[in-house]
Amino acid sequence: MPSNFSSLCVCIYIYIRHRMHCCCFLDKLIHVMPILMVEVYSVKVDCTVTSRFAHTVTTSRALNKAKSSQEIFFEVQMPKTAFIVNFSMEIDGEVYVGAVKEKKKAKKQYEKAVSSGQTAGLVKASGRKMEKFSVSVNIAAESNVTFILTYEELLQRKLGQYEILTRVKPKLPVQEFQIVTNIYEPQGLAYVDAHATFLSNELLPLVHKTVTDTKARISFSPTMDEQRKCPNCEGTLIDGDFVIKYDVKRTENLGNVQIANGYFVHFFSPQDLQRVPKNVAFVIDRSGSMWGIKMQQTHEALLAILKDLNEEDHFALIQFDDTIDSWRESLSKATKENVAEGMAYIRTIQPSGVTDINSGVLRGVHMLIKDRQEEKLPERSVDMIILLTDGMPNIGVTSIPAIQDNVKSAMGGNMSLFCLGIGNDVDYSFLDVMSQQNKGVARRIFEGSDASLQLQGFYDEVASPILSKVDLRYPVNVVDSLTTNHYSELYNGSEIVVAGRMMDNNLDNFMVEVFGQGGQASALDWNVMYPNEDYIFGYFTERLWAYLTIQQLLQKRSTGTPEEKANATAKALEMSLRYSFVTPLTSMVVTKPDTKDGPDSPLIADKLTEVQTVMVLRGCVLMTLVIPDFSFMDGDPHFMIELPDREDALCFNLNDKPGTIFNLVRDPTQGIFVNGQILGDKKIAPDGKMNTYFCRFGIEHRILGLKLEVSTQDISLLPPSSYVSFSMDLLLTKDRSLTVTLRNSVKFVILLHKVWSEHPYHRDYLGFYTLDSHLLSSSVHGLLGQFYHGIEYEVSDMHPGEVQEKPDATMYVKGRELNVTRGWQRDFRSDLKMGKNVPCWFVHSNGTGLIDGDATDYVVSGLFKTF
Repeated sequence: MPSNFSSLCVCIYIYIRHRMHCCCFLDKLIHVMPILMVEVYSVKVDCTVTSRFAHTVTTSRALNKAKSSQEIFFEVQMPKTAFIVNFSMEIDGEVYVGAVKEKKKAKKQYEKAVSSGQTAGLVKASGRKMEKFSVSVNIAAESNVTFILTYEELLQRKLGQYEILTRVKPKLPVQEFQIVTNIYEPQGLAYVDAHATFLSNELLPLVHKTVTDTKARISFSPTMDEQRKCPNCEGTLIDGDFVIKYDVKRTENLGNVQIANGYFVHFFSPQDLQRVPKNVAFVIDRSGSMWGIKMQQTHEALLAILKDLNEEDHFALIQFDDTIDSWRESLSKATKENVAEGMAYIRTIQPSGVTDINSGVLRGVHMLIKDRQEEKLPERSVDMIILLTDGMPNIGVTSIPAIQDNVKSAMGGNMSLFCLGIGNDVDYSFLDVMSQQNKGVARRIFEGSDASLQLQGFYDEVASPILSKVDLRYPVNVVDSLTTNHYSELYNGSEIVVAGRMMDNNLDNFMVEVFGQGGQASALDWNVMYPNEDYIFGYFTERLWAYLTIQQLLQKRSTGTPEEKANATAKALEMSLRYSFVTPLTSMVVTKPDTKDGPDSPLIADKLTEVQTVMVLRGCVLMTLVIPDFSFMDGDPHFMIELPDREDALCFNLNDKPGTIFNLVRDPTQGIFVNGQILGDKKIAPDGKMNTYFCRFGIEHRILGLKLEVSTQDISLLPPSSYVSFSMDLLLTKDRSLTVTLRNSVKFVILLHKVWSEHPYHRDYLGFYTLDSHLLSSSVHGLLGQFYHGIEYEVSDMHPGEVQEKPDATMYVKGRELNVTRGWQRDFRSDLKMGKNVPCWFVHSNGTGLIDGDATDYVVSGLFKTF
């Protein structure tokens, strides 16, 4: 699937009439002649912002110029904070519109389509700031198609500005390409800036910006020639982010109130308030997994952060693994001398040991409480803890609910906890809930060269509190259904937004009261402001209120009592359905038009959870088989099953004699079978151990009559006796990765692990991954296939294991009670040489108790044989 923005393309297939060989993954290339028979002639992005609420419509139009039907893809990348509200396709005058349904009902409709053998599923992916909506449809010969996607979001003020981000990747020049953004802010616009990562000196003049007191219009519409990289090139310069940043005028300390269509919204971001001193304890994970670039970037970020401390601030430095060390026993005032000594201490922090998050955080809490009791801290100041960690607790108190309860009880609502989860392996949901329970927020720090800048950027957002215990009050018996109107802190450069429903629309004034510590409490009998009705899109205040209410209800689902969580979930679901928002509780069902081959199935668009986001960033899929690199663990095949809904993974080893062939996937309904053969080392190692690993795979599609054999040396394809078009897609890349896509079905990725040819024991071996496994039928089975539709289990009674950093636990699965171990396996998809650590519950004895039957039940007699 190509990753282009608001664009359409034809999948390029490999046509093979004769037996094909590829002697080595590195030595030969498969040459494919592309067939570009779809013309994308229009791509438009139209964004309207009214009082920070953005309504964006993306439209793409294309023509199938071929004499036969073609599959066309439409993809849009949108901000993570946005909710999809509408999607439609127009094909030859017929309009097909998506409908938002409860997730459970949508899933049942989806599963029904899968069980009947139809293609179902809507591809979705994510990056740091963006999510991707993607859909494909077969278009008849010489037919037009129009795709329209609409999403909405409330822009958040960070560091004194709002940002509108549009990601554009059209791949090829487009006849009609246009980005238009209209901004209307009744408060008045302070400034508007527009730029793009792809803007050259030639393209820069094409960005047209018109700004008046309350309105702005930004447009960008290059011609096809202006889009090209060079006069005779097919490639386009348009590839990257188009960013608009702006702020509004702030003349009233109490902010701005707007009323329209029976709802009000209050934006509160006072100016010219003095910052409140802060007392911050930095709690730093120094466990072994922080070794290398993570610790280096943590050093860099903390050194920069300490430099920015105000002299009235107080700070503490606490480092932890399985032991806790403090720079000093009390917080220190941020004088130049103390900051310099603190920076020297930071440079000495080196990773080792395992992770005791509970003790580390509590040390910081108790230090703040003690200093507050001894009156060592300013009376009018705010207390906060910033936790930096990359892992999960695996020593001391390891129960996540117990840690959350301990921290919440110790803080007592008197301080804020900010959790920074570094990298993809961190248990982000644990940190997120713990932060919300303690008046803070969590933020994921993505792995990359800019991790230290991400850490600094987050700190900058909370570095300057200007008010604490902020309470916003409105006329009694005039408004109801208020969104959150009490906040623990307000930070310089941010904004509080409160919305509600009006019970009396015939008001001449609107009394607003704001109370807060650290600044002035004030009230104002305020004239009501009605926005320019001609410029706004319909009912924006009501939709803004609904958006904000749903977001806050979704946060409440992570905290509070079971009854409070249930009530928040029910209310959020009801509002998501009423206002047609795709949220974590709903899905958009898109019914594609019928084709000559029969009716098409529904497609399901979901809102990504944080866990699913991380899995996409890792390159993980729902079900994965990982074979590890010898540099990190033994060579026996390691199976890993990713379970996004459980925010967890299961894994097990497979041990047998060399030459054994196992059935990995079998789907008799769709006629898809995958077998794998293992081989051993060149000879037995001095320790008497013989490692085994996969060396050969056989992939068969019996309905299409295709057989593909992949080994460490060759790729061989047996085509059917009669030509079948669009049956199999093979993508071979120079990093020794082969992707096999079967028509309208599953994808398999095979990785070649090269071992030094003169190695005394080890050989080259293969890794095997499954993508889009949900496209297989409900009858799918095999060592991997049996997990493609999920598995129910519970884990409890975590206790120390044989290895200190790998605790044991009891798993209840399939009516059995198993002893399992918390460990790590490596996913090599994004890094073939080093791999990435993925945490999982390890099931011993060849997966006995987890898999159906015994591992020997999956042995077959040949690479293309079945039982």
